Amino acid sequence: MAEETIQDLGPDRTLLLVDDDEPFVKRLARAMERRGFVPETAESVAAGKAIAQARPPAYAVVDLRLEDGNGLDVVEALRERRPDCRIVVLTGYGAIATAVAAVKIGATDYLSKPADANDVMNALLSRSEAMPTPPENPMSADRVRWEHIQRVYEMCDRNVSETARRLSMHRRTLQRILAKRSPK
Repeated sequence: MAEETIQDLGPDRTLLLVDDDEPFVKRLARAMERRGFVPETAESVAAGKAIAQARPPAYAVVDLRLEDGNGLDVVEALRERRPDCRIVVLTGYGAIATAVAAVKIGATDYLSKPADANDVMNALLSRSEAMPTPPENPMSADRVRWEHIQRVYEMCDRNVSETARRLSMHRRTLQRILAKRSPK
């Protein structure tokens, strides 16, 4: 951990991570702790809002879609209690409309999943209005498609028929795609 990065955090290093994907949020919490943050996790809108009211953090990473509602409700609660909080909204459902809504409501940045700890930290600490640099190794179009199919499949509780219907895809085609390994 570089000393200058820890100094960039300032004296208050509290970080709230709100995501209903338990393995992901635990992994991110460990990674952010190694980078100098003091993370606290929540897996629902209700828990996130409760922490925002009781102990508003200096930084927050909030998933947009949670099982009990919309992560933007947590962003609003954070803004009310701590206007200077730097908030990054994370989502697997990247869309321009939701990005605009997140920024209007007070998010500092908006990242699409999969985002790693370095992406999150850069978004939290970014102070400039300059455009971010493009990723060095962007995902291929096949990989983006595969990730989207996997997300919808999980959202449908791994129900192939329902996933195929939502994706406007033939069920057998979807089964063939799911049986293959992920593209690079």
